Amino acid sequence: MDPVAVAEAVARRSYGKLVAYWAARTRDVAGAEDALSEAFAAALVAWPRTGCPANPEAWLLTVARRKAIDAARRERPVELPSVSRDEGDIPDERLALLFVCAHPAIDESVRAPLMLQTVLGLDARKIASAFLASPAAMGKRLVRAKEKIRQAGIPFRVPERAELGERLGAVLEAIYASYTDVWADPAQVADEALFLARLVAEMMPGEPEALGLLALLLYTDARRAARQGGYVPLAEQDRNLWDGQMIAEAEGLLRAAAAMGRIGRFQLEAAIQSAHVHRCISGVGNWEHVLRLYDALLAVHGSPVVAVNRAVALAEVQGPEAGLAALDGVALPEYQPYWAARAELLTRAGRRGEAESAYRQAIGLERDPAVRAFLQRRAGL
Repeated sequence: MDPVAVAEAVARRSYGKLVAYWAARTRDVAGAEDALSEAFAAALVAWPRTGCPANPEAWLLTVARRKAIDAARRERPVELPSVSRDEGDIPDERLALLFVCAHPAIDESVRAPLMLQTVLGLDARKIASAFLASPAAMGKRLVRAKEKIRQAGIPFRVPERAELGERLGAVLEAIYASYTDVWADPAQVADEALFLARLVAEMMPGEPEALGLLALLLYTDARRAARQGGYVPLAEQDRNLWDGQMIAEAEGLLRAAAAMGRIGRFQLEAAIQSAHVHRCISGVGNWEHVLRLYDALLAVHGSPVVAVNRAVALAEVQGPEAGLAALDGVALPEYQPYWAARAELLTRAGRRGEAESAYRQAIGLERDPAVRAFLQRRAGL
């Protein structure tokens, strides 16, 4: 196999795991990233000449260790301590590092993005898209966060079990963002997010939001087979391709979370997915119920993204003009779903000229070729 292709495949598959493993031992997130970046660069030089190693990840970690030791010798005496943790507390290095990155001394707005880059391997452009920010601004925020960790000496320690609750929200947000950014491709990253969500739910079964996130991802992932081969909107998916076992598990998790009496964002998001599934399977309209759920979600998690989705639900209940009026109160000029929703509602309202302009905006902002082709068909372009 082409050594460059092998290096690229290892980077996609294992970057987050390797950073988590090495950072846990050096207590230096930025240093671990630097050492692994140099190791990958060395691989691109060495592997075409000597051939790919039998265990590429082990090769990269060995080189990263040498790079880290060289850097440490230049700056200070060699000291590569192990992270302080009880191996039985958090059964996965990446999940442990997620909780480390949620340290209260790290600015709240950058905790989840830091996890996405450091632990889950997403680049600044994808992270910026997930958080509706520019890549340049997000890159600067991430660099400043890592520098603060280094200079302030924020302890690289896995929190005690009693501390996990206060850090849980940021961890769940990072796992959710990693899944939603790549839900179509590559499937492996979505599988990793689902795996981490399941680990958190098993580790903290008394936290309803952990159960809610797992339910939300299961509802979404149950429809993966129906989305293959191109973008297929929910209403047009072949329901025979949905995974009934995953949907049943999600329903059970959502009921268990609701019984705890502490409603939160991910439970509400999962309840909305449950309502969509029920409508599609039963054929019984329930948009009024979906709208009430969005009202509750907007009160708990008042993001512009939620406001866009609520406007779509409102249009199903009160008509496209009501939905458009709700969208007028949302300012998301760089958010593709905003323009796609606006274009669809303008079409339904018979405002074709405005709809075509909105479709062009949505098409110009969309990176996924399958979604772009779908929008072009909708627009008749």
